[in-house]
Amino acid sequence: MKILYTAEASVQGGREGEARSSDGRLAVKLSVPKEMGGSGGEGTNPEQLFAAGYAACFQSALMLAARRQRVDASASTVTAKVAVSPNGEGGFGLEVELHVFIPDVDQETGERLVELTHRVCPYSNATRGNIPVRLYFEEQPLAIS
Repeated sequence: MKILYTAEASVQGGREGEARSSDGRLAVKLSVPKEMGGSGGEGTNPEQLFAAGYAACFQSALMLAARRQRVDASASTVTAKVAVSPNGEGGFGLEVELHVFIPDVDQETGERLVELTHRVCPYSNATRGNIPVRLYFEEQPLAIS
């Protein structure tokens, strides 16, 4: 497979450290959420970063799939929910929910587009068979609290 782009980031300090990309465009403080026994201090966490990356990637793939079907998805919204939980083997696992909203698109068309997108999106292809990913077509965008 021909590589189109490689992202590179380094972390020092683990979940309570800092992450930086090799090009300097990303520099974030990391902190453990209270729900996972952390301080909940300033900073993001790997699950939020994964959710943002997956949602962005899926939304771009949705635009491609929609264009191919002659549907306007330019005002669409994708919300990714990434959960971490014990895997029963002494470690931890992830699971994802993707909630997709496309204004003025009926349920049948929206669900078809979401399924097509799930076949195109690199994150979906990387996670398929590895972690549970549930797809939802929403009639209105999810509110982020």
